[in-house]
Amino acid sequence: MTHEKFHYRTQEELEARAAELGLHIPLAADTHVLAEPVLFAGRMVPNRLGVAPMEGADSLPDGRPSQLTYRRYTRYAESGASVVWFEAISLVPEGRSSRTQLYISKENLDDYKRLVEATKEAGLKKNGYEPFTVMQANHSGRYSNPDNHPAPIIAERMPWLEQFRAADDSCIVTDDYLDRLVETFGEGARLAKEAGFDAVDVKSSHGYLFQEMIGARLRPGKYGGSYENRTRLLKDSIAAAKREETDKFLVTSRIGIYDGYVYPYGFGVSEESPDAPDLAEPIRLLKELRDDHGLSMVCLTMGNPYATTHVTRPYDAGMYVPPEHPLEGIARMCAGIGQVKAAVPEMTIFASAPSYLRRYADLYTAGCVEEGLCDGMLFGRLSFADPDFANEILKTGRLDPKRVCLTCGKCGDLIRSHKPTGCVVRDSEVFVPFYKDYLEGRDSLPENFRG
Repeated sequence: MTHEKFHYRTQEELEARAAELGLHIPLAADTHVLAEPVLFAGRMVPNRLGVAPMEGADSLPDGRPSQLTYRRYTRYAESGASVVWFEAISLVPEGRSSRTQLYISKENLDDYKRLVEATKEAGLKKNGYEPFTVMQANHSGRYSNPDNHPAPIIAERMPWLEQFRAADDSCIVTDDYLDRLVETFGEGARLAKEAGFDAVDVKSSHGYLFQEMIGARLRPGKYGGSYENRTRLLKDSIAAAKREETDKFLVTSRIGIYDGYVYPYGFGVSEESPDAPDLAEPIRLLKELRDDHGLSMVCLTMGNPYATTHVTRPYDAGMYVPPEHPLEGIARMCAGIGQVKAAVPEMTIFASAPSYLRRYADLYTAGCVEEGLCDGMLFGRLSFADPDFANEILKTGRLDPKRVCLTCGKCGDLIRSHKPTGCVVRDSEVFVPFYKDYLEGRDSLPENFRG
């Protein structure tokens, strides 16, 4: 397979290419449906657009938000998106993805209160409403780099993944550690509530620790092997977080329903084919989270950005040539999420990964909603490139084609090198210097930022 650059000048050209590949890419005639409100857990948000949790790698070394963090989130709030799903925030220092990953604790809680307040105020002032804010609580697991050096904490040995990130038996997390982590996520929910977030996300996606656990078929003990054991950490942590839930504070989860690995590794994978998701277990999990744990809203995604990037976020240019056309990744994502939505229709489900479609990402989102595949969409790379995306759709009916994400992969280069992350193309004044540092191998930690 070779890279096929995105070259569709019209919607008809895009639809024709999808048909040629035998794919269904839902594209609506217009975006009117995206201005409709969404109701979940007694909350009404004014539209179906949200900002996805994309790490900015711009915290201060102690985990507090920097000036760049404030800049990102106030711009997101001003965008008009009804949901701002904050990036992965670590609850333990050893679980940070870098020295510049956000990290919340009792000691810096006031800094997060100020960040959430500034975010909500920015949305209210610009658009007349505050965005619904979600704190994504995470443990980076295999991808932990607390001092910008790999320090993996893994569920089990996975030789295929270890070609990308070395690990040995000493890295396997103990059951005792996982027992303690359950209460840590309960405490994280309390911190999120005190900081003023509207919800906390117990994250289980993209190859991080919780996602590895739900696919750990070869792990012995109470957290591995059977489905019941593999889902124990996520369910128990959600239950611990639920102790903090009120009518004004919600518990949710962003869940990876397909990892793209070869069986027996990964979640949602088929024994017969690594390219075909088997969503029986993900659907079972979502039903149990709905019925037994009371989750009413979730975000669904797929893949591992470090290893199966083409599954997570289809692209034009990246670390490797993908084994499939990017439209295949788009079609897999919307079809898979739609399959889960059909099984739990009363759950509010936000979908992921529309950015590859550029100027048609808005029509794609509207098409997914109209076909009942999801209730709304979170935009990741596009929100880096064009933080005004939601108001463009809501006020003019379409995205500005001159501001869309080009899926060039440069933001991914920055985050993997632990440098402040944003759109190098569209926000060049801020991020080109960091990208030059990346190319020249220089350290550019934002030590001199002010929170």
